[in-house]
Amino acid sequence: MTSLPQPAKGATKLGLVIDLDTCVGCHACAVNCKEWNASGHSAPMTDQDPYGSKPDGVWFNRVHSYEAGTGTQSRTVNFPRSCLHCETPACVTVCPTGASYKRAEDGIVLVNADACIGCKLCSWACPYGAREYDSDAGVMKKCTLCIDRIYNQTLPEHERTPACVSTCPASARHFGDLGDPDSAVSRLVAERGGFDLMPEMGYAPTNKYLPPRPRTELSPPPLPRPAETGAEGVAGRLLAWVDRALSR
Repeated sequence: MTSLPQPAKGATKLGLVIDLDTCVGCHACAVNCKEWNASGHSAPMTDQDPYGSKPDGVWFNRVHSYEAGTGTQSRTVNFPRSCLHCETPACVTVCPTGASYKRAEDGIVLVNADACIGCKLCSWACPYGAREYDSDAGVMKKCTLCIDRIYNQTLPEHERTPACVSTCPASARHFGDLGDPDSAVSRLVAERGGFDLMPEMGYAPTNKYLPPRPRTELSPPPLPRPAETGAEGVAGRLLAWVDRALSR
């Protein structure tokens, strides 16, 4: 079995912060991840019978949608899922060949395809379902945090982010050093009450989720007074009400 590196105090922990309040479930993160990684570090990423009755393939990002709450507090929550790059990843400790490993320098969990024997122990050990078996290559694959992007000096600095982050139209995904309490992502977690997924498992995932904000009851806009019956008066009141709703 594989041992874990001992992180230094204040070590870099690169990861994602995902805002469940603003994710719209568009799947752009999954699609752009697939596009980038199909020719990147973990390439190829297989697709089998994609338009048939039993499609199968490798995806590092998946988005699930749930109906949560009741009454006026009910809402659709879109839940993106990928590797959480845990502090103590079970997938690494169960790997019999050392193919799954955690980098000491930035905390990213990776798979060495040359050492992987495709036994799937890591996928059984991961409680988050983040491992993907490539049936063509016979090895396990997973999110790499796009190491071939974030460290690529030939890219402009603003593009050195994971593909899923760069493409999110709602800015629901954030990338940075969660080992630095003063980083933008760490401050965001502190301000919004970011949480670990399934903390009771004890794997201390690096990635964090920001909870949906509670819905606020809003009264409908009042009927326009006689002096405001023109189109401008009604439109102005409606626009003001929408602005208040969006600012909650």
